[in-house]
Amino acid sequence: MGEEKQTDIKKPKSPINKDIMNIAWPVLIELVLSSLFGMINMMMLGNIPDHAYAAAAVSAVGVTNQPLFLGLSVVQALNVGGTALIARYFGSGKHDRMENVMKHVMIVSMILSVPLAALAFIYSDQIMAFMGAMPDTIAVGRGYFRIICISYLFQSFNFSITGSLRGIGETQIPMGVNLRANFLNVVGNALLIYGLFGIPELGIVGAATSTIIANAVASLLLVRYLRSGKSKLNFSFKHKFQFSLKTMKNLARIGFPSAMEQLVLRAGLILFIQIVSGLGTVVFAAHNIGMNILSLSFTLGQAFGIAASSLVGRSLGADDADLAEKYATNTSRIGTVFGTLLGIGFFFGAEFIVSLYSNDPEIIRNGAIALRVAAITQPFQSHQLIVAGSLRGAGDTVFPLISTFVGILLIRVLAATFFVNVLGLGLLGAWLAVMLDQVIRWLLIAMRFKSGKWKKVRIA
Repeated sequence: MGEEKQTDIKKPKSPINKDIMNIAWPVLIELVLSSLFGMINMMMLGNIPDHAYAAAAVSAVGVTNQPLFLGLSVVQALNVGGTALIARYFGSGKHDRMENVMKHVMIVSMILSVPLAALAFIYSDQIMAFMGAMPDTIAVGRGYFRIICISYLFQSFNFSITGSLRGIGETQIPMGVNLRANFLNVVGNALLIYGLFGIPELGIVGAATSTIIANAVASLLLVRYLRSGKSKLNFSFKHKFQFSLKTMKNLARIGFPSAMEQLVLRAGLILFIQIVSGLGTVVFAAHNIGMNILSLSFTLGQAFGIAASSLVGRSLGADDADLAEKYATNTSRIGTVFGTLLGIGFFFGAEFIVSLYSNDPEIIRNGAIALRVAAITQPFQSHQLIVAGSLRGAGDTVFPLISTFVGILLIRVLAATFFVNVLGLGLLGAWLAVMLDQVIRWLLIAMRFKSGKWKKVRIA
C-alpha cells in the first residue's frame, strides 16, 4: 500500500506546472480580488469630500491594520502548523487524522483570539497613540478600530478553516467564499460610508460595520461547506474532539517559530510606522496608500507560496524529496515572472494608480515615489515569499523567522531611521529601507533552500 501511494505521488496525472496552477490560481484570484476590494474600500474613504476627514480616515485604517495583523499572526502561525500537518497526513494516506488537526487549530485559535480582541477593544485609543497616530486620526478611527476587533474573531475562525483546506489542495472553495464576502463588503461600504438610498452616512464606522457583516457571512458559508460532506476533509460535530498532546506538540514545533516570525514582523512594522507617521498626516496617508497597493503584489507571493507549501508537504509526506524540490523550484520561477510583470505596471502607472485613491497633489506625488521603489523590489519580494512557503510546507519554520528578524528589525527599522531621520529623505528613504529589507531576506531564504536541509525535517 505504502509503495502504491508513493508511486501515485511520484507520477502525478498532470505535469508539475499544472499541479502548481491548479492550487495557486484559486488562491491567487481570491487574494488579488480581496486586495482589489481592499483598495476600493480605501479609495472610498480617500474620496470622501471632506479632505481632512478623508486623510484622517485613511491614516486610521493604516494605523489599526498593524495591531489587527499582529493579532491575526497568532492564528496564521497555527495555520502554518495545521497546513503542514494536514498536507503530510494527506500525502501519506493518513486521512483519518486530518479532521482532528483542524479542530485543534479552530479551538486554540479562538482561545487565543478572544482575549486579544477584548484588550484591543478596551485600549483602542492607547494602541493607536502608541502606533504614532495624530489626535485627529484617533478621534476618527476609534469607532472603526473597536468594530474591527469584533470582526477579528470571525477572521480568525475563517483562517483556521481555509488553512486546513489549502493543506489538501482544496483552494477553490475558500476562493468562492471570500469573493462573495468581499463583494458584500464593498457593496456595504458604498451604502454605509456615503449613506446611499436613505441609509445613514456613517463614514469610516460604516466601513468597519460592513467588514464585520462580510466576515460573519464567510464563517457561515465555510462551515456549511465542511458539513456538506463534499470535502476530502471530514468535519462533523458528531465526531468527538479528541485532545492530542502529539498534535499540539507538532503544531507548536512548526507553528511557534511562525508565530515568533509574525510577531517580529509586526513589531518591526510598528516601529517602521512610528518613523513614517512622524512625517505628518498627509505623507502618512500617501504611505498607507502605497502599502495598500503593495498588498496586491504580496498576494502573488502568498498564492504561490501556499501552493508550494501544500505540494512540498504532500510530496515529503510520500517520502519524495526530489518531487518536493521540483515543485518548490517551479513554483518560485512562475511566481517571480508574475511579480516582475506587476512591478513594471506599478513603475509606469504610479501616478495614475495613486490618483484613484486621492486627488490631493501632495498625496499623489509621495505615493508615486513609494510605488516606484516598490516596483523595483517585486522580483526579490515574490521569490522570497514563495521559497519561504516551500520551507514552511516542509516544516522548516525556524529559518524564515531568522530571515524576518534580520530583514525587518535590523535592516528595515535601522535603515529607515538613518534614511528618514539622519539623511532627511522623507518617504523615499522609508521605502528604500523596505527595498533593502526585501533583498536581504531574499538572499537568506535562497541560501537556506539551496542547502537542502529543509528536506530532512521530520513530522511525527
